[in-house]
Amino acid sequence: MPVDWSDTFKSAQTALKEGKFFDGVQVINSCMEAYAKLVGDESDRVLRDPPAFLEEYKAKLTEEQKDVLRKMYEVRGDIITGLGAHKRASADYQSAQALGAQVSEKMAKAQAATQEPVSSDSAKVPVTVLTGFLGSGKTTLLNHILKEFHGKRIAIIENEFGEVGIDDSLIETGPMALEENIIEMNNGCICCTVRGDLIAGLKKILKKSMKDGKTLDGVIIETTGLADPAPVAQTFFADDFVQSKMQLDGIVTLVDAKHLIMHLDDEKPEHVENEAVEQVAFADRIILNKCDLVDEPHLVEVERRIRMINKSVKIKRATNSIVDMDFIIGIQAFDLDKILEMDDGFLEDEQHHHHHHDDRVTSCGFHVKGELSQQKLNDWLGWLLKEKGGDLFRTKGVLAVQGMQEKFVFQAVHMSFKNSTAKKWQPDEERICKLTFIGKNLNRQELEDGFKKCLVNGSGGYAAK
Repeated sequence: MPVDWSDTFKSAQTALKEGKFFDGVQVINSCMEAYAKLVGDESDRVLRDPPAFLEEYKAKLTEEQKDVLRKMYEVRGDIITGLGAHKRASADYQSAQALGAQVSEKMAKAQAATQEPVSSDSAKVPVTVLTGFLGSGKTTLLNHILKEFHGKRIAIIENEFGEVGIDDSLIETGPMALEENIIEMNNGCICCTVRGDLIAGLKKILKKSMKDGKTLDGVIIETTGLADPAPVAQTFFADDFVQSKMQLDGIVTLVDAKHLIMHLDDEKPEHVENEAVEQVAFADRIILNKCDLVDEPHLVEVERRIRMINKSVKIKRATNSIVDMDFIIGIQAFDLDKILEMDDGFLEDEQHHHHHHDDRVTSCGFHVKGELSQQKLNDWLGWLLKEKGGDLFRTKGVLAVQGMQEKFVFQAVHMSFKNSTAKKWQPDEERICKLTFIGKNLNRQELEDGFKKCLVNGSGGYAAK
């Protein structure tokens, strides 16, 4: 009984559409082997040696059979391109072309890609969003990165609206390759000013590094002093091209030790955001700068105030914006698997403590024993992000879902949501759901009740209310 190749072919096309290249290869292979048997070939030359297969069978094939094989070879080429095996993909495109396909453009691309250094293909470039108040030392930090020989090749994108960020005298010392506002520095770093469209700027920098054959170690996007970093972070959830080549690595906020508390306490009129509070709330890392200007008790108080807003954030003290690159780049704060490994702290159980002026932005976390019902969880999270998404800056969770072997991990920036299943629960491990919210006007009781209502009835000592 021959395998039904047409269904298998459909699922290969679906896998391609959904970007599941690894699964796609397995499917298209078995589909093509089945089809080759149908036209009389018992060997696996259809995959192993396409030119020999075609030489022997092309004349015997009906137009319809040629048509099917042509499509199969093209789909296989696309799937393999997705995996980054361009050399093999161009062989598949050649076979498709021999059967009459119009794939010259795809072939040219595959052949060009085989000329590129392998490394540019393997890992996505980590992107850091850098935010911080005017005067917190961002320009100084960026100038250090562009000048110091830290051995990393970093691109800095200034998302500028008129203020001059990068020191002009510094730019004159760099080789003046002013090709469309991209400037290359002596240490191999790149500086680029983007007005308006960030995605266009990211693409430009990627293309430049591919053309030069120089891999980037990271990209830092500087947001202006008063900007909320969320829209920049959301770009990485939204654009496919950017997603395929780059990944959001983390949000770093630079704060000025002397003035931060003043900024946090700055009374704003109704409905006006306090940007300093928001920047602290969004941060995965905080550089507490200008520490030389204040004494130790003041620093301790500043750190306490930061933790009231964002409990789990990693804080590093600095002077003159001097900080190790590894604190900013390659931190994988948005890599969901990494959340489990390094950042279990973000899920520490929290006591009910309230301070007098933390009514605006706070973080609250919950630990609930037991398992959640997938359906109730989806409904509740969907409702939450839609209704409260504007107020929820960051949401993170590691959850036990009924019927799932793996831990369900997710992160959200406002309403943009990303999830994955990570490590499996160990047989003897207690199933606990942990959820953290950072945002404004959080109603702790309402969040806790909603969360507990998602529990599977009776498990772990909580009955769903």
